[in-house]
Amino acid sequence: MGNAPTAVKHCLSYGALAGDSPWLPWLLQEKKGPDVHKFPDFVKIVEVGPRDGLQNEKEMVPTEVKILLIDMLSQTGLSVIEATSFVSSKWVAQMADHTEVLRGINRLPHVRYPVLTPNLQGFQAAVEAGASEVAVFASASETFSKKNINCSIEESMQRFEQVIAAAKQAGIPVRGYVSCALGCPYEGDIQPAQVTKVAKRLLELGCYEVSLGDTTGAGTAGSMAAMLHAVTTEVPVRALAVHCHDTYGQALANVLTALQVSGARGL
Repeated sequence: MGNAPTAVKHCLSYGALAGDSPWLPWLLQEKKGPDVHKFPDFVKIVEVGPRDGLQNEKEMVPTEVKILLIDMLSQTGLSVIEATSFVSSKWVAQMADHTEVLRGINRLPHVRYPVLTPNLQGFQAAVEAGASEVAVFASASETFSKKNINCSIEESMQRFEQVIAAAKQAGIPVRGYVSCALGCPYEGDIQPAQVTKVAKRLLELGCYEVSLGDTTGAGTAGSMAAMLHAVTTEVPVRALAVHCHDTYGQALANVLTALQVSGARGL
């Protein structure tokens, strides 16, 4: 640094900066240890637009349009496309054509087409329609569970136990969702320990992967990191994914945090 004063040399020294500001190596992604990992070599994207996106549309989307959407998505290189939901049309009218959609799509050999099955009746209907993979949907919020699927968290687990047992007999893999992982529209903040409890239970029941969902979109990089640090103490990273809504423009930041902190591999 030539003839620069000692004080200036100190300020410009990386070692000195790192010593004075312990957060700097983390910011530069050079921190060693379990807190921050390199990005994974592979990230699986689970496209849920045909189900999670369309189910919230007020105008009824024609069945042929849903089929066309899924067929077009199949051409993009995606490996997983959640096609529809086998819920009662009484609760989600937009998904009333689930059988027609699943039977009508052009299934490509390199793409999986899971469907949502909230109970045994839905699972049986999905299998009859040709489903080869299903998903179950739990919540980390007791209030949200009761308002969304009309039962408590424990009651939902009892339903899912039946679904997963039947799926195991049929050789059908089951993926699990945990909604409200970063906040609930009714209860507000959700404790990471509660998210951990629900995710661990789904894994123990037999889900091969558990997706942690920011249902309200209110999550931040900080809350995502705290939640994942808690969950990964009980659930292996290889079995985790994240599902981030962009309600407040935080989805990409939350995905980035998930990849950095835990290596969660699905979006």
